[in-house]
Amino acid sequence: MQPTDDFDAPKLAKSLLRRRREGALATLLRGSGAPYCSLVNLASAPDGSPILLISRLAVHTKNVLADPRVSLMLDERAEGDPLEGARIMLLGTAVEAGAADIAVLRRRYLAAHPGAEGYIDFSDFSLFRIESSGAHLVAGFGRIVDLDPADYLTNLDGAGWLLESEPSAVEHMNADHLSTMNLYATRLLGAAAADWRCTGLDPEGIDLQAGKTALRLEFPQRVTSAAGLRDMLKRMADIARGTL
Repeated sequence: MQPTDDFDAPKLAKSLLRRRREGALATLLRGSGAPYCSLVNLASAPDGSPILLISRLAVHTKNVLADPRVSLMLDERAEGDPLEGARIMLLGTAVEAGAADIAVLRRRYLAAHPGAEGYIDFSDFSLFRIESSGAHLVAGFGRIVDLDPADYLTNLDGAGWLLESEPSAVEHMNADHLSTMNLYATRLLGAAAADWRCTGLDPEGIDLQAGKTALRLEFPQRVTSAAGLRDMLKRMADIARGTL
């Protein structure tokens, strides 16, 4: 099947990776190599890669430690027939967080799942990141396509300042600009009014969340600097208010 002309597969894949907070993780059963599937909570790394917090007591973690090859299915959870909604299947390996990235992955996971604060530091729990090698996207009739990582992951080249400043920027937006977060969600993304908060930002957009519902606001242009981020957030707010 060939996708229709108006189908933006990379954009949809990126959105699913940023918005989904749970998925079906397939691993290889330790010993036999038989397929094993389980439900997991997840968040996204700055480049969009899925982050997992899993316990060594769980079968899927034991499988991953024996053979890190995995696949992860994320779906749109659309009303009606679930097969009519978009879904993406990632292929890759689950890699345990190292000293260089554990702080970032921990912060981002807790932003998406604040309830995990109560057990994230238990000795049997560890953060893993799925390093994907490809994806298969299905989004309805005539909308089936295979993607390379460059198609659905965010390029972080030149974004060092943004990544270092993300914690303070997110804190500032949630402390001083909650009304703007609500404007983004309701006016630009068509969501209902709620306690919308920023959970993360990257060169291509910001992630918003209210309860268990997550949204993705894409920037019209890539942003990597302090001035660029400030101008972009103001521009998006002006658009939401109808003043631009």
